[in-house]
Amino acid sequence: MSDALKHECGIAVIRLLKPLEYYKEKYGSAFYGVNKMYLMMEKQHNRGQDGAGFASIKLNMSPGDRYISRVRSVQQQPIQDIFAQINERVNNEFRAHPEYSDDVALQKKHIPYIGELLLGHVRYGTFGKNSVESVHPFLRQNNWMHRNLIMAGNFNMTNVKELFNNLIELGQHPKEYTDTITIMEKIGHFLDDAVSKIYKDLKKEGYNKREASPLIAERLKVSKILKRAAKNWDGGYAMAGLIGHGDSFVLRDPAGIRPTYHYQDDEVVVVASERPVIQTVFNVPFEEVKELDPGHAIIIKKSGKVSIKKILEPLERKSCSFERIYFSRGSDAEIYQERKMLGKLLMPKVLEAIDEDTKNTVFSYIPNTAETSFFGMIETAEAFINKKKTAAILSGQRSLSAQKVTEILSERTRVEKIAIKDVKLRTFITEDSSRDDLVAHVYDVTYGVIKPNDNLVIIDDSIVRGTTLKKSIIKMLDRLNPKKIVIVSSAPQIRYPDCYGIDMANLETLIAFRAALALLKDRNKYHIVEEVYQKCLEQTDLADKNVKNFVKEIYDPFTDQEISDKAAELLSDKSVKAEIKIIFQPVENLHKACPNHLGDWYFTGNYPTVGGNRVVNRAFINFYEGNKERAY
Repeated sequence: MSDALKHECGIAVIRLLKPLEYYKEKYGSAFYGVNKMYLMMEKQHNRGQDGAGFASIKLNMSPGDRYISRVRSVQQQPIQDIFAQINERVNNEFRAHPEYSDDVALQKKHIPYIGELLLGHVRYGTFGKNSVESVHPFLRQNNWMHRNLIMAGNFNMTNVKELFNNLIELGQHPKEYTDTITIMEKIGHFLDDAVSKIYKDLKKEGYNKREASPLIAERLKVSKILKRAAKNWDGGYAMAGLIGHGDSFVLRDPAGIRPTYHYQDDEVVVVASERPVIQTVFNVPFEEVKELDPGHAIIIKKSGKVSIKKILEPLERKSCSFERIYFSRGSDAEIYQERKMLGKLLMPKVLEAIDEDTKNTVFSYIPNTAETSFFGMIETAEAFINKKKTAAILSGQRSLSAQKVTEILSERTRVEKIAIKDVKLRTFITEDSSRDDLVAHVYDVTYGVIKPNDNLVIIDDSIVRGTTLKKSIIKMLDRLNPKKIVIVSSAPQIRYPDCYGIDMANLETLIAFRAALALLKDRNKYHIVEEVYQKCLEQTDLADKNVKNFVKEIYDPFTDQEISDKAAELLSDKSVKAEIKIIFQPVENLHKACPNHLGDWYFTGNYPTVGGNRVVNRAFINFYEGNKERAY
């Protein structure tokens, strides 16, 4: 994606099922879990994330011994900063106390961060401030071990206001108006309630408070707490929590919007946002890493018993396809094939755009994340050329000379590395006139490979705002003097904001939306904008289940091709000599490529939860009124 776009968060949970001495003996270190967590966090670290956090719990500690550790960072390299802090603290302890080096019991008692239960998080803040106080994991502290709660999530809620007001109705006074605090306090309320009820029952049975403590841990039903807490949640989420005494859980939203994978053997239970992370870090095959079903939670008791419970009734499965197109690691076996298929399915439109003149066309991609789709596109181009060769030879039959046959067979797909991002450049000047000149030089181009009368086809994984295309890429490519520049997006037109974790909050920044508005003006239909605004206003006080997405009416008068053509016009200017063509992936092809991941609301406006329609209408109201605030 040539436009900068912020990623959703990533979570990782590790529960060691053996005593720490086991890992010291087998793997050479009692810090086995900490080391694995570092790898899991780094392998889920994606562009756009601005913070990271780590928390651990030690099981069966004596009163007075610290059993919870947490460290967070918003430094430029937050994961490295976290583990540098951990290493420094651990090394200082070893230097001061050499006797700890071979005694795991002393390490566990005195050294922080070591533990059997670990939670990691890489964050991009779509809600709240981007300060260390806003970085996960969050900690809800209490002197009762069972009431301590550590939370981190990959999520965004569409109904934070409603959930916040629910807490107030319960008599709470939340310290912040953010979705993370709101969710944690909601779970914490029902955790407190459950602990109190269990203690009352134990008291009736004759147990004193000290005797009751371990029995509370045994009897606590995490699934019941989650069912009560999550009853009114609306959003996409993978929510991870650790309870002070050692229970843990990860809950996935009922539409399966946010991804969650898990793995278990006799040494460890692992949960993460991405499957290849678990495969790589723990060296396990694809089929042994399971996907957590939507609406379900994986619950790990202090005892090590693992269960998967249905918490919420699953909705129609709408796992995020955009995440698979761009954000998730392409090393996942399924995602790799899906991205290749996206490239293959685009080729018929590309051939039409270049009049099937593959001989005079150079193919390339930008940025690196589009490489896999590029492979798929080139495979299809080569198949087309081979078919063309066969037809040419058969049509000539015996009259072809050896030289002519060699000439026919020599045609190949012309593949070149055309655009290279100069990662050293930073657009540090905010004054528009100066900044635009810097942006125009973010990419370098390869000179000497484009011949006069050549077409240039560049595939991108998606086109969101088009800003970098307009101000940098197209102008740089035009310096190579191609006859035609065809920009190909492996994703469909992004028409609507996301509200489940990916940072696309404003309509007016989307190139497809701006193209539709321009077409409405061109055809004297701009009155539709006012009509949609009024319809959105009329719905602001309706219950979510009755709210409709009226923003679809902005696009209804036009075909996909008309919007693509207008987008090409908007992204070019008079200084560009080449003809500019933009090709977007049709939505039906997206579904062919990703048949099990049908979340497509940013392309179609078909939001998987009722809160999504409210968000898109609020985004339109904000656009119309010139309000730059987020729609959620």
